[in-house]
Amino acid sequence: MDHQNSIWFRKDYTHEEGLKLLNDSGKNTITAHVGIEVTEIGDNYLIGTMPVDERTVQPGRRLHGGSSCVFAETLGSIAANMILDSSKYVAFGQVIDANHLRPALEGTKVIGKTTPIHLGRTTQVWRIEITTEEGKLVCDSKLTMAVVKK
Repeated sequence: MDHQNSIWFRKDYTHEEGLKLLNDSGKNTITAHVGIEVTEIGDNYLIGTMPVDERTVQPGRRLHGGSSCVFAETLGSIAANMILDSSKYVAFGQVIDANHLRPALEGTKVIGKTTPIHLGRTTQVWRIEITTEEGKLVCDSKLTMAVVKK
């Protein structure tokens, strides 16, 4: 893939070293604490994974809804900031909406895919779909980001 039609400002994120840069930037943050990893960067989407384990489940041993929100906001925030010139702008989460549709069981992982709905000058809106490994929708989320000058 040549990524010439990519929405990303930083074109160096669109290859293997880019995945390493993104994942390394999550060290010592909640991203690393819950095991979130970005696994694929397309021209207009990001895909990542998160384990369903003791860090992300509720007492019933199913994925905690708050963990789904952390996962969704992480993927959406990474994507939102990847389309910006980071020397001039930064994007912050403003609103997250999450519909929890089915459980994900401990011992598996969930897969999240984020795509843009709106990429404006001062706001961005991202859709994040979180699925089981079998492709069943666990959580459908929408994240609104504020774009702020540094």
